Amino acid sequence: MLDFFSSIGSFIMAPLYYAISFVLVGFHSVLGKVFGPESGAAWALSIVGLTLVIRAALIPLFVKQIKSSRNMQLIQPKVKELQKKYGHDRERLAQETMKLYKDSGTNPFASCLPILLQMPIFLALFRLLNHAAKGEGKGVLTQTLAEQFGQAKLFGSVPISATLIKADGNLGVLAVAATLVLAMTATTFLTQRQLMSKNMPADALSGPYAQQQKLLLYVLPVVFAVGGVAFPIGVLLYWTTSNLWTMGQQFYVIRNNPAPGTPAAAAKQERDKARAARKGGDTELGGGQDGTMSTTAEVEPQPAPRVQPKRNTKAQRQQKQRQQQKKSGK
Repeated sequence: MLDFFSSIGSFIMAPLYYAISFVLVGFHSVLGKVFGPESGAAWALSIVGLTLVIRAALIPLFVKQIKSSRNMQLIQPKVKELQKKYGHDRERLAQETMKLYKDSGTNPFASCLPILLQMPIFLALFRLLNHAAKGEGKGVLTQTLAEQFGQAKLFGSVPISATLIKADGNLGVLAVAATLVLAMTATTFLTQRQLMSKNMPADALSGPYAQQQKLLLYVLPVVFAVGGVAFPIGVLLYWTTSNLWTMGQQFYVIRNNPAPGTPAAAAKQERDKARAARKGGDTELGGGQDGTMSTTAEVEPQPAPRVQPKRNTKAQRQQKQRQQQKKSGK
């Protein structure tokens, strides 16, 4: 039975090994020419490049995650109404809540999709680097490249494949690994806190959804801190870079497209007002770059245009001429 599950796992992970190792080796083939193929810098930057490629590929899922989170926040008042109405009947409450999710196009699990899809990639990278540290190649990572990776060192004495719990007294490994574990934990916490403090309306800060978010806020960093002591430095580098990407991506979305009724939305309104006021002030002062006068500037009164006399038709001129002839004949 164990062999069966092992073969299933290998079948699922094999494509990931090839995909990850292909990108990793691609970056290393370029960076190795700059820093040297056996240098820790080449391998570390290759892992950073791999992280950026993976996160860029996950952008569509991140967009779905943001939309789902926003919908979850906006329907929280309706969820509370259902809880008050059907709180005594859990089955009916669950049915009505799922109906509300369906009608509003909200998937309560979509917010977990990016991290769930990253886990197989993370596991594949973890195993790939572990095997490479032992000189065993996987995917397109050949035996020679795996041996280079296993011997690669940062700062001259920190193996990129080393872990915090197996530092063997190497102070460099202890310092680098501990720093990356703390960075990974802190960025995980700050990313979740950024979402809760700036892009969640007051109504969404209570109830089941808020409890879920608070759980993620405190539990995820602890999980990563505990597990991080066993991660190779290369894996810690991957996850910290991924967290920094998430923070920047989330900051951009919250700043430019915040959920209604949130502190981020209020801040954006203030920025828009200030921008409009600056534009209005520039127009009022008439300081345009093209030198034209503003519409609100004081303008001297212009004389009224002279009205041209109306020209007579040919028949009117002939009639007037005959009248003049008659007068002269008298």
